[in-house]
Amino acid sequence: MFERVGRPHNQIDSLIGVGTHIEGNIIFSGGVRIDGRVTGNITGLSDTLSTVVLSDQAVVEGVIHVSHAVINGTVIGIIKASEYVELQPKAKVCGDVHYKGMEIHLGASVQGMLLHTEILEHESNVVTLLPAAQVNDLKHM
Repeated sequence: MFERVGRPHNQIDSLIGVGTHIEGNIIFSGGVRIDGRVTGNITGLSDTLSTVVLSDQAVVEGVIHVSHAVINGTVIGIIKASEYVELQPKAKVCGDVHYKGMEIHLGASVQGMLLHTEILEHESNVVTLLPAAQVNDLKHM
């Protein structure tokens, strides 16, 4: 049930500083560290590993869609990590977290659902079966 998921790589290619506020979407490859504020979505290119690191001073209002996320700041929106999410002690997430592997430190908080991606993939293959009586009722409508 539990498989080993790769941790994020350590390379940071871009930095958004403490005093910086970006309004708009960010699309990147590699790694980005955010110490400031972003109002918009943060997306890693899908054909490469992408890591976003939020410091304890960071605030993101938008969807984060990456392979790896290390969160120690505030996220108001959904986190979709195709591989790994780490919620550090000062992480505050107001939204759902989609993950394959996760680490949650004492002090982190999530106001939303934790959704394991493999479970979601299996649920999408579920077919609802109706009793024969209901099928016949639908045919006569």
